Amino acid sequence: MTQKYKKVAYYPGCALEGTAHAYNRSTKAVGKALGLELAELKNWNCCGAMEVKNIDPKLQTYLSARNLQIADDMGFDTVMAPCNGCYHNLKKAEYDLANDQASRDVNERLAGKAGHGNYKAGKVDTIHALDWIKDAMGEDGLRERVKNKLSGVKVACYYGCMYTRPRHIFPEKDQGPGSESTLTPHFMDDLLAAAGAEIVEYPLKTACCGGAHTLSDSDMSTKLVLNLLTTAEACGADVIATECPTCHTGLEMHQMRAEKVFGKMTSVKILYFTQLLGVALGLSARKVGVHENLSPSRDFLAEKGLA
Repeated sequence: MTQKYKKVAYYPGCALEGTAHAYNRSTKAVGKALGLELAELKNWNCCGAMEVKNIDPKLQTYLSARNLQIADDMGFDTVMAPCNGCYHNLKKAEYDLANDQASRDVNERLAGKAGHGNYKAGKVDTIHALDWIKDAMGEDGLRERVKNKLSGVKVACYYGCMYTRPRHIFPEKDQGPGSESTLTPHFMDDLLAAAGAEIVEYPLKTACCGGAHTLSDSDMSTKLVLNLLTTAEACGADVIATECPTCHTGLEMHQMRAEKVFGKMTSVKILYFTQLLGVALGLSARKVGVHENLSPSRDFLAEKGLA
């Protein structure tokens, strides 16, 4: 266990206070169980997400930069964002401010109008929840704290497409042993394996779930999700573990839609990786928000002695 991430600034983002409340709940519960501290950003704002970014990418950079400035004002040099979209956008803002003068000019102008500090690249590092737990606790530290091993639970780890793309905004990845890989990410695999799960080989771990097209082309999104679900089952998985609220919601919703619209039924369960870690650490299924999931997972966990 290292001290670097024992206490970090926490940026939940919009989704974790809405449709992904179970992810928020389980992330906090796992952190507490592991002795890690989260200090939520004060008066944080939306990171810009897809809508703002598609209209004015420099405004999106400013919105993300404001959150980084809040972390700096609170005395933190690290902010943890569990949502892939938020993680991606904060990392992209950091890259843009370091490499694009126009982005720096817009950020300075809007920060001045808003009356807060002008964030400058290099002051705050953004990490994902996977980095937070893996680097702060490590597999050995996690293994020592497991109370209910995930024995017999076959898991396909699904990272989604925004966790590793585009590569240039994630300079800490692909740095050799101990670092995350953009081609074949493994941090979630490592953590869940340490908790006793059986990790299956899953070739679609970074394939797109179609989340951005759910409203504009629901059939396409359903087909992309169905591919993820059927492939996981073909690989022998009982569960798809997620670490992105958009992916998680998409997999759950389109699993039901695939059965209703296309007559394609799959039985693989959808759980946040923090929910699986939580029950492995001895927390109740309710404590980690399994009852908030659309995927009917509680009975499965009970069968495995985990709920």
